[in-house]
Amino acid sequence: MTKKTQVVIATLNSKYIHSALAPWCLLAGIRQYCQCTMVSASVIEGTINEPVENVAQRIIDHKPQVLGLCCYIWNITKIHKLIAIIKQALPNTVIAVGGPEVSYNAKAVLSKNIMIDYVLSGEGELPFAQLVDAVNGIGEISQVGGICYRNDSDIVVSPPYVSNYDPPTPYCEDYFKSLNGRITYLEGSRGCPYSCAFCLSGRCGNVRYYDIERTKRELLLLCNSGTQTVKFVDRTFNGNKKRAKELYQFIIDNYGGNIPEGVCIHFEIAGDILDSESLDILSRVPRGAIQLEIGLQSFNPYTLDAINRKTNVDKLTKNIKALVAMGNMHIHIDLIAGLPLEDLQSFENSFNTAYGLQPNMLQLGFLKVLYGSAIGENPPQYGCSYSIIPPYEVTKTAWLTHNDLVLLQNTEDALERLYNSGRFRKTLEYLLTATKEAPFMLFSQFGKYAARQGTVRVSLNDYTAFVYHYFSNKVGIDKAVLRDAMVWDRLSTNASGKLPQVLQIKDDKYRQIKQYLQNGSTTKQGRGVKRGIAILYSKPVAIYVDYISKNPITGEYKVNAVSLEVIE
Repeated sequence: MTKKTQVVIATLNSKYIHSALAPWCLLAGIRQYCQCTMVSASVIEGTINEPVENVAQRIIDHKPQVLGLCCYIWNITKIHKLIAIIKQALPNTVIAVGGPEVSYNAKAVLSKNIMIDYVLSGEGELPFAQLVDAVNGIGEISQVGGICYRNDSDIVVSPPYVSNYDPPTPYCEDYFKSLNGRITYLEGSRGCPYSCAFCLSGRCGNVRYYDIERTKRELLLLCNSGTQTVKFVDRTFNGNKKRAKELYQFIIDNYGGNIPEGVCIHFEIAGDILDSESLDILSRVPRGAIQLEIGLQSFNPYTLDAINRKTNVDKLTKNIKALVAMGNMHIHIDLIAGLPLEDLQSFENSFNTAYGLQPNMLQLGFLKVLYGSAIGENPPQYGCSYSIIPPYEVTKTAWLTHNDLVLLQNTEDALERLYNSGRFRKTLEYLLTATKEAPFMLFSQFGKYAARQGTVRVSLNDYTAFVYHYFSNKVGIDKAVLRDAMVWDRLSTNASGKLPQVLQIKDDKYRQIKQYLQNGSTTKQGRGVKRGIAILYSKPVAIYVDYISKNPITGEYKVNAVSLEVIE
């Protein structure tokens, strides 16, 4: 009896909550394209946070003759360690790597790691199947699409493979068994209509949109898989406006029925190409059903031009304001620090403009100099220096010093904890009004202060104390108002109903207030419902929160206020 060739396709996700899509795409390719019938293929997923030895052992237990590894900036360091362990245990295993992290630097990968046999550059469904066939004597290695390999003392490098066809669906029975409620990913197209200098998406050939009925079927499958989040990986989802509108409407028509309530569908879009019809459709999206991520990168027109980013800034700003005002979708926008022609003052302006749009999340990212991107191919032309260690983050530019970037990193930490966490929204409203500081100044100065205190492993309670002690001494701040705003934020976002010590004030009226609320017909606490209660001192009121359900957009529970005069 002929023994089957064992094939393992593996990757390391950044967190357990994330599922992988690429290895399942490769598995689908094996099942559709392999001419060799004696192949048994399986997928193994790990994370970068677990011991690499554990993942290696799971792979070794399968005794694969061929191992495919999906490589990204977040896992490449651990992937190399994984390869070393596996090659020592299984020296005859053929190891092929693919993915964006190795597709555009195949020669360097093969030169530096002799344990890697092949690099597959570009799309992998058909090439990986062809490689498995070639290992089994069907076809020639040299004819595999996108194949890069050693040939005696030379290294053969092929251009990235790009298909003209829709790939086979990755959503098989084994895929759904592996999910366990994790975030799922859906690909409705490949490529990008833009060619931004910092990104690889525009290098994948012309945009190819898959059959829309297939996309609808797969969306329903994923929404009913037990996940809470389905993310479209399409780089510019609304590049085809007609298609995007049809899918928005499909979600609206099926939400609460074929799409379970509570599932959120995530799209990355270009905000400036939204037209009035798209905005009208999006205004009717059920609350919490959709999240939109909109890449701003910068508001500096010279920077946008330098990175080949075509953006109508005025229209973008107007559309984001309209989306935020709808209040039915989570709106995520982002800026990138380290882009050409953006100095600290320019970035500060971009930050303040972006913050003024009041998105649900404002991400401050740092330029990654990726292999294959225009910036990665000629960093000096774009005025940037970067770390040679993944994720290749910018260390300085012709416009930003190292110290500037440290300042921005501290600003980013404060932004994440104060604003993006949603835990200090009312506090921030008060602080910006009372201090009259611009947002960037407030976050950057507090970020510098917090960094000195040490925030790596700081608890929420300790961080809350940092916030109170720092801002309570600022000019224009009323300590009672600050404390009350922070109390409001804590009760509305933390279902423990408990205040941190820094906000606690012992008051004999607390017991009386609790009893009053419990006896009132409209304020009585429901059976089994947890409740948080606090007294505010800048106004004569008590507030209470019943932790029943929270706003899916803001993550906040409803706060109720009762006058102390009524209680007394």
